[in-house]
Amino acid sequence: MSTRIVVVGGGTAGARLAQRLPVTLLGEEPHAPYNRVLLADVLAGRYAPEVIALPETREPVRLGVRAVRIDRAARTVECADGSLVGYDRLVLATGSNPVLPPLRGLRGAELPEGVHAFRTLDDCLALRDRVRPGVRAVVIGGGLLGVSAARALAALGAEVVLTQQGERLMERQLDAYASELLREHMEALGVEVHTECRVSGLRQRDGAVTAVELADGFVLDAQVVVLACGVRPRVALAREAGLDVGRGILVDGELRTSDPYIHAVGDCAEHGGRVYGLAGPALEQADHLAAVLQAETATAGAGAPDAAYTGTRALTRLTLGGAQPLDLAAFGEATPQPGDDVVQLTDATRSAYRKVVVRGDRLVGGVLLGDLAAVGSLAQAWEGDEALPDAPLLHLLTHDGGS
Repeated sequence: MSTRIVVVGGGTAGARLAQRLPVTLLGEEPHAPYNRVLLADVLAGRYAPEVIALPETREPVRLGVRAVRIDRAARTVECADGSLVGYDRLVLATGSNPVLPPLRGLRGAELPEGVHAFRTLDDCLALRDRVRPGVRAVVIGGGLLGVSAARALAALGAEVVLTQQGERLMERQLDAYASELLREHMEALGVEVHTECRVSGLRQRDGAVTAVELADGFVLDAQVVVLACGVRPRVALAREAGLDVGRGILVDGELRTSDPYIHAVGDCAEHGGRVYGLAGPALEQADHLAAVLQAETATAGAGAPDAAYTGTRALTRLTLGGAQPLDLAAFGEATPQPGDDVVQLTDATRSAYRKVVVRGDRLVGGVLLGDLAAVGSLAQAWEGDEALPDAPLLHLLTHDGGS
């Protein structure tokens, strides 16, 4: 009798598992699994929704099925439609929810007309239906998601204001110089950027948003508001089932939760004190878990993974369109500590900037804007965490990475 593997969640991690193993995949969204990284390109009109579909899974996905309860004793998952799905191994790939900021005018999860999160394909399609040239749009949040949304809205002809509470755009990934180059690029696309700017509330008329209020009393007219304030792991299902939960669902080196028959991967999982919220780690976790489950169930004659999952070194990469597109990549620690070596090259005429941070004989971080020719070799050196060769540090920023 074959082992029943049930996966809850049809996002990046869940779909990857379903491509590797014969599983029952419960997808809450009505759409087939898709690449969430490309949502901004769908919003901008660069891709049709079907173009971002992920490769087909080994078994059909059960779409529009929301899991509401786990019975660990009976090893069943109860769905919102009343059906029960039995499992021998359960994988939680429930992803994350958008963070809704504490603003006047926002009450619970019900958003006023014109106010949108930017997390799902339905969010994206609803925004695209609403935005027309000249529409006044305010994006709240200047991280990776907010920058992507603002770029896409500008491509649709909207008059876009991007507000960021912190000192600079994408402050988690970029240093001050790179962030300033990014800001200049966004402004060249027609996006009005406000940093160190705290939004305090929304104004409405007849249930529809009309303006965004700032803490300093300034008011931004708005017909569309996009909430891009980050994401939070979806852990309610796990918590209600009595699993150990921190910020995410706690897992070990086999991506196993506090219940030996339940695993968690992707945005919802917390490993070694880290919740990643990125596609790269989700895919790596899913691949590692696939090997673990293959070994346990002997479905493919595979052996167990050579080592436990120890974490992922995730590189952030983004392409911003416009008349002069801008590519950027960032990894590790872009801000040096005392004693670190730093090498940077700047070409102001091409808005190109490359920087690496070296600690001892290890590459610990870097930022590249405009010219990503060296990103492959840099990422390889960083991900491998191996001693750098005895050569001038400048070789790290050459196009071939010094090879």
